[in-house]
Order: sequence, then structure tokens, then C-alpha cells
Amino acid sequence: MSLDHATNIVKHQTVTRDAFLGERLLIAQPARGFRAGLDSVLLGAAVRAETGALLDLGAGVGTAALVALAHHSALDAVLVDNEPETLALAAENIAGNGLSSRAQAISLDLTASGAIRAKAGLMTDHFAAVIANPPFFTAGQGTLAKGSARAAARHMDASELDLWVKTAAASAAPEGEIIFILPAESLAPLLAAFDTRFGALTLLPLSPRRDAPASRILLRGIKGSRAPLTLLPVRALHTGDGNAFAPEFEAILRGTARLLW
Repeated sequence: MSLDHATNIVKHQTVTRDAFLGERLLIAQPARGFRAGLDSVLLGAAVRAETGALLDLGAGVGTAALVALAHHSALDAVLVDNEPETLALAAENIAGNGLSSRAQAISLDLTASGAIRAKAGLMTDHFAAVIANPPFFTAGQGTLAKGSARAAARHMDASELDLWVKTAAASAAPEGEIIFILPAESLAPLLAAFDTRFGALTLLPLSPRRDAPASRILLRGIKGSRAPLTLLPVRALHTGDGNAFAPEFEAILRGTARLLW
């Protein structure tokens, strides 16, 4: 479901209001550029923490965090982004979905120093879950998107990614979970950044169809754990040769199931 409408918050661009989780959530987002979709829903549905605070790094319009809040009524959330227009839409989505008492959006560069993060109000050693869907091309790969916001949403080098993971590590509570989703080709730098900071790493590869190579990965780590890595079997998103989602993922998209892994 998508409905174009004018907005006073995001100027000079069309915004759509899109239904997620079987219309449990309505998300305002730019009609062009980076748009929340499958990855955002999977990330939000992957959160295991049922109580406490959730931190969404680079939250965009807030879809992943709001999906997690829809699944866990005892969670609250802080959404962080440094793009003003995107952050304004995140705040609109929080209010529009009746979640103002449970979520807030704050402006912050995630690569900033700990002192700057603290001044912005981002607490350390606090969050039961930290999630992120970072920009997904290594610098020099892919085609630059038109418009600075879209380009920023798609490009990050390994050193920047490490800073995001460093911020996640500082923000998570002891035994808190940290979950990132990225294209499969970004696994090496992400795994390296996680391995030096977290234990009990769990890697879930996702492929478009059975017998196809994995196209995206979910990686979870636990702060303070020393448990070894677990590599889960690849799960196929679609059935057969068509575009129909496998029953597990269809249920996740409709909001009737979480991603269990």
C-alpha cells in the first residue's frame, strides 16, 4: 500500500505512506532514493530482546525499530540518524503510529567521538538490543546514487563500518544483542569488526532461492560473551522460480511471525 501525499516536513520531494506488517504500521518515506523494505522488516523482526531499550543506528525513517516495537510491547527505542529530513520522517512515523511514549529520534553522526555521542544523549552500556542496516557498498563499488542522502545511505568503507560497530559496542548493555544486516559481500569487514568486540556470534545467510548463493546476511553478537560463532544454514526467501515468498518470510512480512534464529 502506498499513497503519495504532500508534507511540510520533507520539502521539495514527494513522500509516500506505506503499509508494513499487514498495515499494523504506516511508514512515511521519500518516494525516491533509499526506501525501507525487506531488510528493514527482517532486521526489526530479528530482535530477541523483549524488554528494555532498543537502539537503531542509522535508523532512516525508523522502519526497523518500529517493527521491533510492534513485536515487543515492553521495548522502547532510540532512533539515531544524521540526515535531518530523514530524521524528521522518523519522528513523524513514531507519532503517526502512536509510539511517542516508547520511542524518540535523535540527530547524531555515528562516527563521532564518545564525548559527542554522550552530549547528544546516547547512553553507554544501556541498550538491550542494538540494530543497524548500514550503507551497503564498500567505497569504490557500485554506482553512486543521485542525491547526497541516497548516496550516503548506500556507501561506506570498512573503517566507517568499524566505527558503527564500535558505537554499537559502547551503547549495548552487558549481555545485550547487536544485530546488523548487510549484503553478503560485506561479510568480511563486518565479521572482523564483530569478532574483536562480541562473542556468541550467530550468522544467518539468506538467499533469493534454494541453491542460489546467499545475497544478504544477518549477524548477531552478544556483548561480554565468549561463546563461539554459530553458522546457521542458508534460508531461501522465495519459493520456486517466482516472486512468492517462502511461508516463513511471508508471515514475517505480514507481521504474524518474527524471525527466529
